[in-house]
Amino acid sequence: MKHFLSFFLTFACLNAFAQEKTKTKQKLVVVSSYNQYLASVKHNPNNELVEIKKAIPSIKLDIRYATKNNFMQQVMYNQARAFARKPVVASLKKVQTELLKKGYGLKIFDGYRPYAITVAFYQKASDKNFVANPAKGSKHNRGCAIDLTLINLKTGKELVMPTPYDSFSAAAAAKYASVSPEARKNRDYLIAVMGRHGLKVLDNEWWHYDYIGWQNYDLMDIPFEKL
Repeated sequence: MKHFLSFFLTFACLNAFAQEKTKTKQKLVVVSSYNQYLASVKHNPNNELVEIKKAIPSIKLDIRYATKNNFMQQVMYNQARAFARKPVVASLKKVQTELLKKGYGLKIFDGYRPYAITVAFYQKASDKNFVANPAKGSKHNRGCAIDLTLINLKTGKELVMPTPYDSFSAAAAAKYASVSPEARKNRDYLIAVMGRHGLKVLDNEWWHYDYIGWQNYDLMDIPFEKL
């Protein structure tokens, strides 16, 4: 009986391990066919990748990865454009409307990011801890993440924040305490406004916001030129 029980437990453990190994080896699904993307939009209009500036003209763009002014110090995007899924853009529109009442507005650094760019980031980045792992993909790849800050509409200047965009310092964390009162006030105000409209800040990046329904959207590798 003891031998049988030992055999049964060993078999069960090996079976569980095999199942877990199979799960981890599942191929990552990335939509790279434009026709497949169009079909998904026809099936569900919320899948559309909307150009943010066209939908919300008052929003400002500063697409850093279309320039060399970024942590990679090289051009990663061929076009300085920003896209997001339809519900994400609807949320941004509500945020912008709320901000306008206070004389503020949004400046966007990045939105939807084709999966191929995430792979390039990972291959070229010297510190892998600060870039998304292609093995899992990024919420940017799903069109459900936005990098942004606040600007003063009268001056067009960015409001004071704890760090510059894409800073790797500890002060970039959303709850980092040792910052100036002005920077904390602006950061916390941005976090609160975005949160009210379904966009949650990333713990270690005050500028990065994820749409709360990101799980419902596929990873995408459709280049800007096709959108």
